Amino acid sequence: MKTHTSQPDTFLSARWDCSQEILSYGPITNPRVLEAFLLTPREEFCRNPRRAYENAAMPIGYGQTISGPNLVARMTDALNPQPDQRVLEVGTGSGYQSAVLSELSNHVFSVEIVEALARETDRIYRSQWDRFPEYRNVWRKVDDGYFGWPQFAPFDRIIVTCGIDHIPPELLRELAPEGIMVIPVGPPSGQTILRIVKHVMPDGSVRLDREDIYHGSTVIFVPFTSRSGLHTQ
Repeated sequence: MKTHTSQPDTFLSARWDCSQEILSYGPITNPRVLEAFLLTPREEFCRNPRRAYENAAMPIGYGQTISGPNLVARMTDALNPQPDQRVLEVGTGSGYQSAVLSELSNHVFSVEIVEALARETDRIYRSQWDRFPEYRNVWRKVDDGYFGWPQFAPFDRIIVTCGIDHIPPELLRELAPEGIMVIPVGPPSGQTILRIVKHVMPDGSVRLDREDIYHGSTVIFVPFTSRSGLHTQ
């Protein structure tokens, strides 16, 4: 890593060690995902850089968190984004997830509902543009991600980084045929992370294939909020 990157080596060893810890929990099926993890300076997005490579969610202010490295890697692996695919992220948060996605896709769109957090994360992105020009490919806006981003739909991949008790209908509509959505679904006490593949049948009907990527284990995410409270079914 020290040979092939111009990044300062202060955090490179910690990032490498973290990648090995991730692999100890199980394989990453797409090598490009692991490479994206190794390229992305999590310390720039984690509000406490000294703890950036601890395998845990951490607060970033405004009642939000940055997901732990293993969770980000697993969800990204399940999403399997390709370079020319359009990827929508619901919940920009720290900016870290969309930074990882920008190493995998040239077309990343991210929506954040907390305006002050979005402004803070925008400053982080701009500070990194010279070092990571791929971050310029992350389109961002402040809005309610429940309704996606219709202007740029359909999306080949959609990732949701907040917990909700149902799958938002608009996001399903904006998901392209054979597209993949990764979303935490369940009550506030813990969500199941679903990988959903959308199939459109010859008669126009839609079939959704669902897979629990953690095979029964649940994870607690920050809630999927609206302008007036929580999105609930």
